[in-house]
Amino acid sequence: MRHVAASVLGGILSLWAVQASAGDHPVVVELFTSQGCSSCPPADAYFLDLVTRDDVIALSLHVDYWDYIGWEDSFGSPHNSNRQRGYAQASGRTMVYTPQMIINGADHVVGTRFGDVEALIAQHRARAQSGIAVEVVRDAGKVRIKARAEPARRTPLMVQLVRYVPEQTVKIARGENAGKTITYANIVTDITQVAVWDSRKPLDLDVALAREDKAIVLLQYVDFGTIEAVAYLH
Repeated sequence: MRHVAASVLGGILSLWAVQASAGDHPVVVELFTSQGCSSCPPADAYFLDLVTRDDVIALSLHVDYWDYIGWEDSFGSPHNSNRQRGYAQASGRTMVYTPQMIINGADHVVGTRFGDVEALIAQHRARAQSGIAVEVVRDAGKVRIKARAEPARRTPLMVQLVRYVPEQTVKIARGENAGKTITYANIVTDITQVAVWDSRKPLDLDVALAREDKAIVLLQYVDFGTIEAVAYLH
């Protein structure tokens, strides 16, 4: 496990809907990883199993802060690094590291402590559901996002559109993992905040989304808080 200090930082051609309600609330697991980190391959391999589960929405976020040690991560992004730093600061931590998993935006765990990850997933599944219902309707070139909350929340929620690549295999030529070929899944390529929602009123908005893009919608408390609801667009 490696550490670094955290710093502040429409048409009829394709129409379908996905609903995520209070009774259907998978747990979001974010893996912060790097192709240049020798501690990460076991977590990456475990992650391949997580993405197949119905009770989990798994997202792989590749950071860029290890690129200087010999291998530039082909998926590494400063935005992913900043998201991890934001989580660290929100929880009062001063360090970020890989591999790390964050469960529903709330619980942090070393990404190779698989028993702890499973226990946290089970805990979040067992908790009372959020009371937020989300519906996403995908049409040609856009997605319509609708949500309602019962009861309304006192704190606003960020509405985030997460684009990802389902799977890609990489041959790593240099750095700590030189010579390894690793398959990665649900690789985040972009996270866009499309709205800040005051849940006292229903949410209803359209967002541009290319037909070929895979995406997930997250509803998360502002300032890197708990993820309250999620909808998966295949």
